[in-house]
Amino acid sequence: MSVDSTEDLFVEGLQHIYYTEQRLVDALEELESTSSADELKEGFSEHRSETQNHIERLEEVFEAVGQDPDGAEDPVVEGMIEAHEEFVDKDPSDGALDRFNIAAGQKSEHYEIACYGNLTPMAAQLGLDETADLLEQNMREEQNALDELATLGEEFDYGRLEV
Repeated sequence: MSVDSTEDLFVEGLQHIYYTEQRLVDALEELESTSSADELKEGFSEHRSETQNHIERLEEVFEAVGQDPDGAEDPVVEGMIEAHEEFVDKDPSDGALDRFNIAAGQKSEHYEIACYGNLTPMAAQLGLDETADLLEQNMREEQNALDELATLGEEFDYGRLEV
């Protein structure tokens, strides 16, 4: 697809965040299953459900712009998933893996916030106010997830890490 207009750029961005959200549903399940701390497991599980809602909202956005929901592979999310797989393969301690999972979650939240932070004003510029509201709602939920992960990171018991 040639990108010649704000609308083209908007649709391309939608395709990337749609792909990202779909991949992160599985990645969040992996983060949950590899975490040992109950509150971390619960947080990843809750955000997985939220992410499924993000996908549904994105499907509404695609419909509003007359496009079929379609994802475009995003190398950024693939790189984050690959980094997690490589770390798990090193057979880290439970504490080290929990801390790594917190950081992995924070990285993905920052990325998603940046994506939504770009798409929301484009939607508004295109006169798609209801669409902008849906995207902003996703962005707010991503920010809340990031805040929760930051709190977990600040409260993390580094004594659980083997030295």
